[in-house]
Amino acid sequence: MAFLADALSRVKPSATIAVSQKARELKAKGRDVIGLGAGEPDFDTPDNVKNAAIEAIRRGETKYTPVSGIVPLREAIAAKFKRENNLDYRPEQTIVGTGGKQILFNAFMATLNPGDEVVIPAPYWVSYPEMVAICGGTAVFAETSIEDGFKLTPTALEKAITPKTKWLVMNSPSNPSGAAYTEAELKALADVLMKHEHVWTLTDDMYEHLTYGDFAFRTIAEVEPALYGRTLTMNGVSKAYAMTGWRIGYAAGPVELIKAMDMIQGQQTSGACSIAQWAAVEALNGPQDFVARNKAIFQSRRDLVVSMLNQARGISCPVPEGAFYVYPSCAALIGKKAPSGTVIETDQDFVTALLEAEGVAVVQGSAFGLGPNFRISYATSEELLEEACTRIQRFTGSLT
Repeated sequence: MAFLADALSRVKPSATIAVSQKARELKAKGRDVIGLGAGEPDFDTPDNVKNAAIEAIRRGETKYTPVSGIVPLREAIAAKFKRENNLDYRPEQTIVGTGGKQILFNAFMATLNPGDEVVIPAPYWVSYPEMVAICGGTAVFAETSIEDGFKLTPTALEKAITPKTKWLVMNSPSNPSGAAYTEAELKALADVLMKHEHVWTLTDDMYEHLTYGDFAFRTIAEVEPALYGRTLTMNGVSKAYAMTGWRIGYAAGPVELIKAMDMIQGQQTSGACSIAQWAAVEALNGPQDFVARNKAIFQSRRDLVVSMLNQARGISCPVPEGAFYVYPSCAALIGKKAPSGTVIETDQDFVTALLEAEGVAVVQGSAFGLGPNFRISYATSEELLEEACTRIQRFTGSLT
């Protein structure tokens, strides 16, 4: 359609949203479907956070807010970064957006010119390259491997950087792989970045509080203070606080960048929902005990899913350090034939045949830029996860 913008030709629909929608449609038709595509906790928002929102409504906190966020929330964000990440940001160095997506979009829109490159490790969250494309930049993918735990190596980073590189996007723990970088691994990447002063880092720490065992979360500006002046540290309340629908993301960085993002947001949405912002103040400042409880539940689910998938014929599933995803390989099943007669030639074929045969909805790895793999979200009950993994075992066992 000639009326539509050329930018649309550079953008693909979200595969994760498409899988969730397909699962809903099949359920509506009466199919017994277990959807493992959703990227949100199944826990409810904590009561103290909900009560803070109700109290804000009763106080009349229902008007427009400053574009960058209410002062109490920006102060809470600065305090969070100091308390949990040893990063000193003033409130004016912070910004609040309508979810993490808006933060990322604003950063790219404020900085990218045609021809600018953004290095994105693969596998990657599906929205990163699409945002870069919409904003006129070029995504450069740096592949990782299952042998390296799906983590970017210094060698791969060095190879991906060119004079046109504007940003490196870091996501730890990762969606889709659950991979998280240790302090030593971040320091090795920071050493590469120190040699390329024109490259900024956008670190997406949305899953910060969902790491397991003895893993100690670190963020790159904390590990290498010399990168502080060219790092945008992004986070939000969606995952750790089970507040996906409240749509609050935030970031901190150099004042000049924050001001530019504020200007773009001012012509886009203005301030985020006032009630959601007051809820986020309570989330960041209030009791944090439920975070550990939820994390323990997620770890138990992770261990169940990894164990059962590794018992499925032809599936190899690494143990992720964080988030609530696993990213198993189905490479050994390529070339096999399903009972329906379908030959599994790609990971897309695998997930389609699995959905049709067993009613289990997962997302193909090719959507995240690295396959043949598939992503499972274990943000659902152990009962459903056990049943889903049993079905996957049955399906892989049926392939010839």
